Amino acid sequence: MDTKTQYLGLELKSPIIVGSCGLTADVDKMVEMESAGAGAVILKSVFEEQIIYDIKRNTHVVAPTDNYGDSYEYIAMHVADDSLNKHFQMIRDAKSRLSIPVIGSINCYSYENWLTYAIKFQEAGCDALELNMAILPYETSLSADDVERTFNQIVNTLRKSISIPISIKVGTYFTDMAKQMQQLSWMGIQGVTMFNKSVQVDIDTDTETLKNASWLSNPDEIYNTLRWVAILSKKMRCDLSASTGVYTPEDVVKMLLAGATTVQVVSCLYKNGIDTLRTLNEGLQQWMQGKGYDSIAQFRGKLAVQPNDKASVAMRTQFMKYFAKIV
Repeated sequence: MDTKTQYLGLELKSPIIVGSCGLTADVDKMVEMESAGAGAVILKSVFEEQIIYDIKRNTHVVAPTDNYGDSYEYIAMHVADDSLNKHFQMIRDAKSRLSIPVIGSINCYSYENWLTYAIKFQEAGCDALELNMAILPYETSLSADDVERTFNQIVNTLRKSISIPISIKVGTYFTDMAKQMQQLSWMGIQGVTMFNKSVQVDIDTDTETLKNASWLSNPDEIYNTLRWVAILSKKMRCDLSASTGVYTPEDVVKMLLAGATTVQVVSCLYKNGIDTLRTLNEGLQQWMQGKGYDSIAQFRGKLAVQPNDKASVAMRTQFMKYFAKIV
């Protein structure tokens, strides 16, 4: 039974990979993931805000020049380098102990640091890089055109600056999701991950303050990802990785039938343990055997919207089947 797949130009023994999370900041846990059948690991994201926090914590200043004057920039650079170097040492350790691909992940808000961090991740030995581009339309001054320009500028710059494969992890907040994702795939990137799990906000009615809701996904969240993977997988010029709400072998199969190249898991590992990867892989193999499939290529995308079909018609048909029962 062949479950090998090609993702971002890399050969994976399984399409089931571990998404960026706290578990992938620990090399021992990543070794355990490989043993349980993970096809690849995506490292815990480096957030630009975390580096800024480290700078402020270590220099003990809010207004930098008040204490250090012109020397602050020099000091801050070294604090940032020290913070990043710990992460890069973890990458080197992971590469020395793992045989599966190690994919870096960065999440920035300033244009300059997307470039700076990407180059450093390549130098540290990552096999590929996932850009965790969580650009949310919170500001009334931010238009859809502004978001598109930001994506295009970052992608164009990084493609010229690094040689390792690039994937982009996106959120669901696009007014023109299908068009924008297709256009990104035409820009020479190797993959798109759908979707980011953005922080959910809740309210504590006792203290009358904002608080974070659970950041783990639940099984019902699979359906939005499934829809978009099915719509776009045959219309993209790059790989699609499906993320959010994947808990069971059946979920993995569904994503592959919709056209996903890989399926990312995180929440199910936190809730059920890293050995869940073994269960997912065994379940996938059993399903393939039962259906008579020798390889994933034989059924991947079988239920995707075809390149020349209108997605709106396909989705409308499903709507009518359920609500009107006329099809």
